[in-house]
Amino acid sequence: MDFSVNHPLIFIMTAVVLLVVAAQSVFFLVKAYRRGVEIGMEKSVLNATIKRSALFTIAPAVAIFIGLVSLVKMLGVAFPWLRLSVIGAVTYELPAAETAVSAMNLPSLTAETMTAQQFVTIAFVMTFGISLSLILAPITCKRITGGMLKIKKKDERWMDLFMASMFVGMLAAFLGYIVCDLGFVQTDAGIEFHYQLEYWIPVFVMFISAAIMCICGILLKKLNWKWLNDYALPLSMVGAMALAIPISILIS
Repeated sequence: MDFSVNHPLIFIMTAVVLLVVAAQSVFFLVKAYRRGVEIGMEKSVLNATIKRSALFTIAPAVAIFIGLVSLVKMLGVAFPWLRLSVIGAVTYELPAAETAVSAMNLPSLTAETMTAQQFVTIAFVMTFGISLSLILAPITCKRITGGMLKIKKKDERWMDLFMASMFVGMLAAFLGYIVCDLGFVQTDAGIEFHYQLEYWIPVFVMFISAAIMCICGILLKKLNWKWLNDYALPLSMVGAMALAIPISILIS
C-alpha cells in the first residue's frame, strides 16, 4: 500500500485525539459553570464571560490557521491539525519540522514525495520535543516562579530586565531562520556567498510584519482600540504573508 500523509487512517486517529480533547474542554466548562452558580455568580455574568472568551479565541485561531497552512504542503492536513490543536505552538512546529528535514540531509520535502519513514521521523521530532513540557512543567515551574518572585521582591526593575532578556533571547533564536541564508554558505561546490536579492525576501517580510505590528501599537495607544490588542499578531502575520507574494514576484 502506498503511503500518503492524507490517508484516511491518519485522519481517523487525529479525529479520535481531537474528540478526547474537545470532550475534556466541554467537561471542565460544564464543571466550572456549575461551580460558578454554586458560589453565587450570576448566570448572565457567566454567559457573558463564555461568549467573550469564545470571541477572543478567534484572533489566536487565525494565527494558528496560518501555521497549519504553512505545514500542509509538507505534512498534509491531519498531522499539522493534530499538532496545533493539542500542545503544539505555531512558533515551534515549523522550525521542528525543518530541523528534522535538515537532519535527514534532504533539500526539501512535500506531501507527495514523503515516505512513511520520513513522515514518522518528522512526526517524532515534533511530538517528542514539545511533550517534554508535560514532564518539565510540574517539576520546574514552581522553582522558576519562586525565583522570579524573589527577584521581583528585591528589585522590580531587574525582574522587568530579566523577562525582557528572555523574550529577546527567544526572538534571537528564531531570527536565525530568517537570516541563515545570508552571507557565506557551505554547498556541495564549496563555500558560496549568497548575495542575490531573493535571499533577502524573508528579511523584507519580517520588517513588513514588524511595521504592521508597530502601526497596530500606535493605533492601540492613540485611539485606545483595546480590541486591537488581541488581533495585532494575526493582522501582522496575514499582512506580511499577503505582501510577501508581490515582493517575491517583483524580486524574482
